[in-house]
Amino acid sequence: MKRSCIYPGTFDPITNGHLDVIKRAVKIFDRVIVAVAKSDSKNPMFGFDERVTMVERSVEGLKNVSVEGFDNLLVDFAKSHEINTVIRGLRAVSDFEYELQIGYANAALWSEFETVYLMPSLKNAFISSSIVRSVLRHEGDVSALVPSQIFSLLKG
Repeated sequence: MKRSCIYPGTFDPITNGHLDVIKRAVKIFDRVIVAVAKSDSKNPMFGFDERVTMVERSVEGLKNVSVEGFDNLLVDFAKSHEINTVIRGLRAVSDFEYELQIGYANAALWSEFETVYLMPSLKNAFISSSIVRSVLRHEGDVSALVPSQIFSLLKG
């Protein structure tokens, strides 16, 4: 039986921590859909299409990984793909508190909904999109924080 999962996020921008979680998910699931949320309410630094492109470039060469954008409830996106399992990354206890609330809310919307939490490796545990955005705003070097495939897209 093939097992599929969705790894949702804003990915503003995708980081090495995100990519680490995707690579871990590929070891567990037969198919991983990386779902890029439009998330206009978060006022992302990068446009929706830019973020989708960055994720697509970052996962090139990873077998059984696809990328899709979405602009609806995660539960509805998951149902439309007949996938009831999502992956979420955890870096610290503060992440867990937030993710637990989101996981319970999603389970309340769809009782079949399951959330699997994965940790990135220690070397990527501190990386967040907000840190990358802050470094970018101050014209710092983010090359060690993001996949090399997207570095040129961030400099523009």
